[in-house]
Amino acid sequence: MAGLDSNTPIPTELRLHQQSRLLEVHFDNGVSAQLSHELLRVHSPSAEVRGHGAGQEVLQTGKRNVAITAIEPVGNYGVKLVFSDGHDSGIYSWDHLYLLATQHEKLWADYLQQLEAAGASRDIATPPPAPRGCH
Repeated sequence: MAGLDSNTPIPTELRLHQQSRLLEVHFDNGVSAQLSHELLRVHSPSAEVRGHGAGQEVLQTGKRNVAITAIEPVGNYGVKLVFSDGHDSGIYSWDHLYLLATQHEKLWADYLQQLEAAGASRDIATPPPAPRGCH
């Protein structure tokens, strides 16, 4: 997480839209964006997602229907987002939120490409039905 400085845009409003699963964010420099809960989840700044160094990132799959269940302030530099799949360890600093807001289209396209390359899906894999007994 990069440190905040006098040039870091600060959110002036965070508005959670549960039904559409969007987080609307407005920054003090006029930039605003609507970020899907799924994008926020797959780009969590947590070590669980990012790993502990370059090349250790973990591709997040099955997150199409994930939802943000809570937003908790963290000091004056970010928020912790709590997700319906239990993930709550990422602290979204203002600079990370700004990066997501300004680069979300590219990040989303990259994510879809990574899923395709891995043969993975945005949907949760469901086990095949159990075989039926003989009648």
